[in-house]
Amino acid sequence: MTTPASATTTVTFGVSGMTCASCATRIQNGLSKLPGVQAAVVNLATEKATVTTNRNETDMAALAKTVADLGYHVAEATVKLGLVGMTCANCAQKIERKLGSLPGVLSATVNFGTETALVRYVPGAVDAGAMKQAVADLGYEAFIKEDAGAGDAEKEARERELKHQWRLFLISAVLTVPLLVYMFGELLRLHPPMLFMNPWFQLALATPVQFYAGWQFYVDTWHNLKNRTANMSVLIALGTSAAYAYSLAVTLWGDRLGRSDVYYETGAVIITLIILGKYLEAVAKGRTSEAIKKLMGLQARTARVVRDGQEQDIPVEDVQVGDLVVVRPGEKVPVDGIIRAGRSAVDESMLTGESMPVEKKPGDEVIGATLNRHGSFTFQATKVGKDTALAQIIRVVEEAQTKKAPIQRLADVVSSYFVPAVILIAVLTFLGWYLATGDFTRALLYFTAVLVIACPCALGLATPTAIMVGTGLGAQSGILIRGGEHLEKACKLNTIVLDKTGTITRGEPAVTDVMRTPAGAIQWNLSADELLALAARAELRSEHPLAEAIVREARARNLPLADPQDFEAIPGRGVRAVLNGNEVWVGTAKLMAENRIDVEPVLAEKERLESEGKTAMIAAINGETVGLIAVADTVKEHSREAIAALQAMRIEVWMITGDNRRTAAAIAGQVSISPEHVLAEVLPEEKAAQVSRLKGQGRMVGMVGDGINDAPALAGADLGFAIGTGTDVAMEAAGITLMRGDLRGIVAAIRLSRQTMRKIKQNLFWALAYNALGIPIAALGYLAPALAGAAMAFSSVSVVTNSGLLKRFRPMGIFEP
Repeated sequence: MTTPASATTTVTFGVSGMTCASCATRIQNGLSKLPGVQAAVVNLATEKATVTTNRNETDMAALAKTVADLGYHVAEATVKLGLVGMTCANCAQKIERKLGSLPGVLSATVNFGTETALVRYVPGAVDAGAMKQAVADLGYEAFIKEDAGAGDAEKEARERELKHQWRLFLISAVLTVPLLVYMFGELLRLHPPMLFMNPWFQLALATPVQFYAGWQFYVDTWHNLKNRTANMSVLIALGTSAAYAYSLAVTLWGDRLGRSDVYYETGAVIITLIILGKYLEAVAKGRTSEAIKKLMGLQARTARVVRDGQEQDIPVEDVQVGDLVVVRPGEKVPVDGIIRAGRSAVDESMLTGESMPVEKKPGDEVIGATLNRHGSFTFQATKVGKDTALAQIIRVVEEAQTKKAPIQRLADVVSSYFVPAVILIAVLTFLGWYLATGDFTRALLYFTAVLVIACPCALGLATPTAIMVGTGLGAQSGILIRGGEHLEKACKLNTIVLDKTGTITRGEPAVTDVMRTPAGAIQWNLSADELLALAARAELRSEHPLAEAIVREARARNLPLADPQDFEAIPGRGVRAVLNGNEVWVGTAKLMAENRIDVEPVLAEKERLESEGKTAMIAAINGETVGLIAVADTVKEHSREAIAALQAMRIEVWMITGDNRRTAAAIAGQVSISPEHVLAEVLPEEKAAQVSRLKGQGRMVGMVGDGINDAPALAGADLGFAIGTGTDVAMEAAGITLMRGDLRGIVAAIRLSRQTMRKIKQNLFWALAYNALGIPIAALGYLAPALAGAAMAFSSVSVVTNSGLLKRFRPMGIFEP
């Protein structure tokens, strides 16, 4: 039976302790086996798991326990809530059950006596705001009394892990240095102090390295073997244990075995270098997620609200929809809303990437986390908490970084078979050398080298780290990419279909021409402004978009407007009004003909304007034509530039519109779209069919629209681009949302996609080439185990660092001065 959508929930939480792609696969498989789990994705680079589950069958506690049973850890935080309104122990039990049922809550304990709740939860899966809302839904009130790390739990866990690995490295390094002195003394035939040559001294140094610093690899190996899987830790534990066990046997029974050579330094050096590599890798991975951290750090901490006639500063999470919020110069806008009083210029670059401040006045929208530059204003909160634009952006980026790109499937498949194959190769190497030479020591060393050199970490990190940087970089440039799949598709597009209205054009008609008829102008003595004012007064009560454009232009020119004495809207024709005793007509040639008004004086100009894609309306007074007013949906400022850039990238650009062919051709000509690439008179419901037709010709098609009327076409394309408005960022139909209404964002998105895929291919090439070359070299005896350990440790660091270099790329760079 299919689980109803309402009964499912999706949670994202941090997982620590993973070392390679095999770890991520193991956790993913373990979570997928739980009852009610419909989907589970674990991302090694972001160290996050996203699970969709039936909330009635598996809760967060079960997910966390599964992760722990597999040998990993889920980041936790604790928050203490103060409670108001409880009257008995039953109230406490009810709140406790409600809090405990929230996705992401591990445990909840409510104390009726102290009126507090102590909630242990997973950051990212739930937050304090959701807890307070859950309590409010029961009829009580909750407030934060003490927060033990809600927002910073993941950061603190990462920092603790870094400190722990650094401490282990220092201890391991100090103990390993004397062993290195012994090793180089042997290689270079030097004479180090005799103490360093003593096998018992070496045993004393190597044992803490092997079983204290290296204990993490044994623990992880145990969990792997218990779950019938294998990863990097298995290879390290096997290889170093073999060298240590052999050396220990020689130390204890060397005379009996007829051997005196020990290799304590092999395991110690390998463990030391790998711990150093893990530390550097963690540092580099932390840097790849800087974009999302910057976004999270943008939000204001407090808000100044007006309550009971008084201004008061409150935590931003306590702002409610409908609150009046005061913002002063230099302050951040705390939540989304609409200005009710005051004017200012607001820097929205964090949202759109546009550096120029935007003028704001009463009635305009403001967005949380944007920066108020100059004036002071009061706005009414419309979206708070998880509904704000910034929260939606962060959620989209986090989800994008969790989703896997198709190219990553190669790495996942290879990684799943890699470790067992390496163990087999190592065993064959040992047997081959031992049978060929009879030298057990040499065979053991080459066996160890093969195990250590062949780590799939770099392979597992190649794709997700680059996607993490690429999607974060896109968000900073106003390009929201919903996942690695869409990022990968963007670079393959060879055809872009642009909706005309609201995409190529501004989406709202504007007055382009005001032309008076010479005879009419003489008789009525009308200037161009007077003609416009006359038409605007006649259209003042009309709700038609063309009428609104005329009125808007008149007001922009500060022309005096007054209501007509009489008004009549004639559907599909125009309007009739009485102004100062004169009968005024504004509308189509058909309206004029029906009222026996001669349009011959303006007919030639009317046809010329319409050939340019404009709608020309005739104005007449008392039965005599006095002029023309042309209205058109004007092309956006950067549309031509963006289309030229797409064409320069060898991408075919098409335009689709419901307008007539003449208007469509005129707009296409303004932006240099070829006439044969214009799809005109296409109904909204037919757009998806046109996109499918182009796909049927073997094209990779990207569709660009406003995300609402064009949703079927956006969903039907290989990749949909939605033109966002800054606040409506959660556009489900599109794979990529451009938060400025600027087509140059498409060019930037494709450039970013190509650059990211270039990085991924570089990473995969070097990761595969490294293993393809390293394993045979080690198996043939040309690579010492210690050097194999160093190479393996730094291969992962190099892949993550290469992905980090993507941060230098500027997607909008070609359009910047």
